[in-house]
Amino acid sequence: MSLPVQLGVLGVYLTVSLLIGLVAYRATDSAAEDYYLAGRTLGTGVLLFTTFATLLSAFTFFGGPNVAFALGPEWLLVMGLMDGILFAVLWYVIGYKQWLVGKTHGYVTMGEMLGDRFGSPRLRGLVAGVGLLWLFPYVMLQQRGAGQALVGLTDGAVPYWAGAALITAFMILYVALAGLRGVAWTDTLQGVFMLGVLWIAVAWLATNVGGIGRLTEQMVAANPEFGALGGGAYSVQYILGTAVTIAFGVAAFPQVNQRFFMANRVETLKRSFALWPVLVVLLFVPAFLLGAWASGLGVAVPEGSNVIPVVLTEYTPSWFAALVVAGAMAAMMSSSDSMLLSGSSYFTRDIYRPFVAPDASDEREGWVARVGVAVFAVATLVAALLTQGGGLGAIVALGDTAFGGYAQLTLPLLLALYWGGTTRAGMLAGVLVSQLVYLAHVVALSVLGIEGLLQASYLSWEYALWCMLLSFVVTVGVSLLTSPASTERPAKFGVKAD
Repeated sequence: MSLPVQLGVLGVYLTVSLLIGLVAYRATDSAAEDYYLAGRTLGTGVLLFTTFATLLSAFTFFGGPNVAFALGPEWLLVMGLMDGILFAVLWYVIGYKQWLVGKTHGYVTMGEMLGDRFGSPRLRGLVAGVGLLWLFPYVMLQQRGAGQALVGLTDGAVPYWAGAALITAFMILYVALAGLRGVAWTDTLQGVFMLGVLWIAVAWLATNVGGIGRLTEQMVAANPEFGALGGGAYSVQYILGTAVTIAFGVAAFPQVNQRFFMANRVETLKRSFALWPVLVVLLFVPAFLLGAWASGLGVAVPEGSNVIPVVLTEYTPSWFAALVVAGAMAAMMSSSDSMLLSGSSYFTRDIYRPFVAPDASDEREGWVARVGVAVFAVATLVAALLTQGGGLGAIVALGDTAFGGYAQLTLPLLLALYWGGTTRAGMLAGVLVSQLVYLAHVVALSVLGIEGLLQASYLSWEYALWCMLLSFVVTVGVSLLTSPASTERPAKFGVKAD
């Protein structure tokens, strides 16, 4: 099938998503609670799928299958079963408490919630700054994934920069128009669509090759180590450490954490986190198996490209391959839309309002948010274009870096929600120290490529986990050594100071 038809399939899909956004724009008012949280009115189906689709990113669709292609199918344990269960537990423990206090006090962001509880604009700004810092590589990840997807789909006829630029332009437009309501509606459409097409892709590939058994036999014949559980890169420390880091990082992701505020009632939350592991497995099983099976098919994956578009182009009609990639790109855009929307709320409500223009009108705040979204998205696009290389694991490395950064916030957040003895000084120290130590490791190991006093792992466990432990120890230790400030309000969270 010709290139124009492939791009036409992509264009139709994106147009439908944009039309949904325009309808949502007409239904959204100018209030921050409505624009950022859809008025806290989401039901079970939409809340579940908007959280689900928000995580359907380049990390899932292209990074994960690439890892399975290179290292074996155990990546399914890391991202599928283990993170599905771990995040569901965190959704209950953190999300339920956040929903209660957010509904009572009208909080829109995590920083707003923590800043009010501890009477600290500095803590509010620090949490927002951390959120925006780690949002940068993850938005950049979506742009890289989109560029690589089009390279693989069109066999290089459409260059990397075109796919990355397309997703950037679309998400700027969509965030400016749709607000959370539009994002949630398209998330639901995209989540259902992607589940369907991935399972169809598995069935199509299996039919063409001779069945699932034949695919597995060829995979093991080409890579005997893929037939055994664990081994190689998949050590116990790697599987457990990566699963914990990702799950705890997801809980503090701005676009995911804000969804803890959005449910219309408590029953919605309970049903959503109960169904979460099922939905995760239904997505990750076909996505990661496609990557692992491709290792036995002899397909050539060009450097800088991704395995799923290549294998689908080889074994399914080109219109179907285009449809899958269109859905994956739309899912990446949905993730980016949510990230930019949450990022704009962090910037305007937790930094611009408290520190720059406390008396700004809602209209002015809205314009600042939209300009900020455009500037942020263009900056990440430039970074994505300048760092096009990096090999097969570059997308996963970017995702791991962001997950690890956000994971440093989760234990202090849990302490703040449930332990009345947490003090302002403890929160500030716990967040700041762990972030500085983690960032020092990222810069030394990932950016500069040097090792000295800082290592990638200690006692076989990766540094992100040790930094998480540091955040807990420092938060508890400093809280025990300091007295609550007079402006702290532990009753805001329904807990009493010790």
